[in-house]
Amino acid sequence: MIRFSVIMTTYNGSATIGATLDSILNQEGRKTDFELEVVVVDDHSTDNTLEILTTYEDIQVLQTKANTGGPNKGRNMGIKACTGTWICIADHDDLWEPFKLKKFLPHLDTAPILTSGYTLVDKQKGSKTVRIRFPEEPIKHFPENATFARKLSKSKQGQNTYLGAIMYHSSLKDILFEEEYGMVDFDWVVRLFEGRHSAEISESLYIRIVEGSNLSLNPQYRAIDFNYSMAFVAQYKDRYPALCNLAIKRLHGSRARYLYLIGDMKQARQFLRKAPFDLKTVLYFVTSYVGANWVKKNFNIFG
Repeated sequence: MIRFSVIMTTYNGSATIGATLDSILNQEGRKTDFELEVVVVDDHSTDNTLEILTTYEDIQVLQTKANTGGPNKGRNMGIKACTGTWICIADHDDLWEPFKLKKFLPHLDTAPILTSGYTLVDKQKGSKTVRIRFPEEPIKHFPENATFARKLSKSKQGQNTYLGAIMYHSSLKDILFEEEYGMVDFDWVVRLFEGRHSAEISESLYIRIVEGSNLSLNPQYRAIDFNYSMAFVAQYKDRYPALCNLAIKRLHGSRARYLYLIGDMKQARQFLRKAPFDLKTVLYFVTSYVGANWVKKNFNIFG
């Protein structure tokens, strides 16, 4: 019987982790169609997260030696400890559809990396958006290096590679997350897809929740992510110069949009000057002087 391993990291996740674990442990087909292993790594929470975890008998709980300030150390611990044939990464506030794993079962022989669509819930905006990129195809296939090239160049097109959407074969478990900063995952995604084919199920199989406290919107994280990603892209410049030049422009554009979102318009304009020159960049630049509040209210600026 196929065994799925789910790696979840948490820090002060008491408000959401119970619902997240319930959505994973109550998967349709568990114990009849597949086995499920859940490894939760706590990054020295200061709330009652550990107390909640002890109420679950069928999960493995690990803890970092000290707070690491990010999820990557815990992810690597979980990856090394897991025993499943297929591995999934979950955040402590994701919510899985009850049929998520069952939907993957018929496609496990398709590719070593599988992904899916998802539903984005923005608690600040009170919005809910289903994101399925290939609704016309039940399963979309990507040839070797197709997704790698898009991810290296920081393209938003193509396969969805948010961590909660990815399932990959255990033969790739030696690909670990960076621990220098302990919070960047862009390089992990690029290394995972390099030299490999993949496929995506065109259904929303989990709910990704975004709010102001998310790491993805943290100012320190965004600065680290930009600097680390720029250095990582530089490693590929000799082999893929065109992709890397495009990546550098897009990294500047992403950094600019984040600064625009948080209201730092002076710095946003500095990064927009190095972003891809297109209509959106021009409009962001112009509205950074006037009209930004309207843009923020009506458009998805970042994320």
